[in-house]
Amino acid sequence: MAFNDDSFIREVNEELRSDQFRSVWRRFGRIIIGLAVLIVVGTAAHRAYDYWQTQRASGSGDEFLSALKLVDENKPDEALKALEKLAAEGHGSYPVLARMRAATLQAEKGDAAGAAKTFSEIGKDSAVPPALRDAAKVRAGWLLIDSAPYDQVSAEIEAMATPQNALRNSAREALGLSAYKAGDFKKARDWFQQIADDANAPRTVANRAQIMLDLIAASGKAA
Repeated sequence: MAFNDDSFIREVNEELRSDQFRSVWRRFGRIIIGLAVLIVVGTAAHRAYDYWQTQRASGSGDEFLSALKLVDENKPDEALKALEKLAAEGHGSYPVLARMRAATLQAEKGDAAGAAKTFSEIGKDSAVPPALRDAAKVRAGWLLIDSAPYDQVSAEIEAMATPQNALRNSAREALGLSAYKAGDFKKARDWFQQIADDANAPRTVANRAQIMLDLIAASGKAA
């Protein structure tokens, strides 16, 4: 009898739940359907947008490769024009890559000041990924060594000459060379010594730093 009572109770509960569901559906069915349609349409639109963005970035990638081919073919003016167009109209990460490659072309054509200015602007652009900003700052600093005072080089890259920065030794080397060129041998020695003391410094950079330290020591001008 208890079994029959349990079965009866379950059937009543299921019927009540069914009645409740029908009541909820009558009241909110259109809203539920509308939300479901919005979710489906939204998902489809998001995927379509992602596909569109991917296609546009892929097209920019093809343009970037075409510009690099022009460089290889020794057509710097045509390459620069293509890169500048891509920097202005490209998609994805290619506009900033185009800006950096265009700046390198500027330097190769003899416009070191213009190239340094371009790299400096990229280094200050918050829309550019941090790693690329740092790389641009280092390039600006190196380009300024021959034409700008130490203070200007320092303003570009000294903030990166810290133990936590991956490009610290490139920054330190540029600062050391700039200080050496300015005749500040003590400051130059300090920068090169930081490279020599860094166990993680690339071997080639450490070797160059040691050569400069030996040269400064031999001159006796950093005492």
